[in-house]
Amino acid sequence: MAAQTIVSRNIRPHDTAVVSITQIHAGDAYNVIPQTAQIMGTARAFSMEVLAMIEDNLRRLAENIAAGFGATAKLDFRLEFMPTVNNDAETQFAIDCAAELVGAERVNGDIPMIMASEDFSYMLNERPGAYIMVGNGAGEGGCEVHNPAYDFNDQAIPYGAAFFATAVEKKLARR
Repeated sequence: MAAQTIVSRNIRPHDTAVVSITQIHAGDAYNVIPQTAQIMGTARAFSMEVLAMIEDNLRRLAENIAAGFGATAKLDFRLEFMPTVNNDAETQFAIDCAAELVGAERVNGDIPMIMASEDFSYMLNERPGAYIMVGNGAGEGGCEVHNPAYDFNDQAIPYGAAFFATAVEKKLARR
């Protein structure tokens, strides 16, 4: 519960962040108090500074709450992925390529940022780029990935391939 106060009490309102506790493991017998417990989760933000603040606050909370009960806690905070933040110019380039293929009315370039736990973030840290989505869109079959109801529309594959071919051709033509 205390982890939830990190965002509400420490992160500025215009800095977006999420701290989620996703697993709790402790013991394996109903009649024995476990010697150890493990609490796991994920933290997401759009800046490294905010992630560092989350890590510092999680460590402080874990150690001090445990100490209050005569126990100890150790935080193992792993930065698996950096924040996934698109470059504005490259995002517009991607929108233009997609609109050229399928028409501007079929391209949604006004999607809010998502807190993806995405290895593409490392590429965006090295070079300007854009994380895009090709798929179902809204309507039947449309839902977030990592959802049991998600069913990728295989008919979107040629559009994705054509998009990347178009983007490469346009980038190469600039050189």
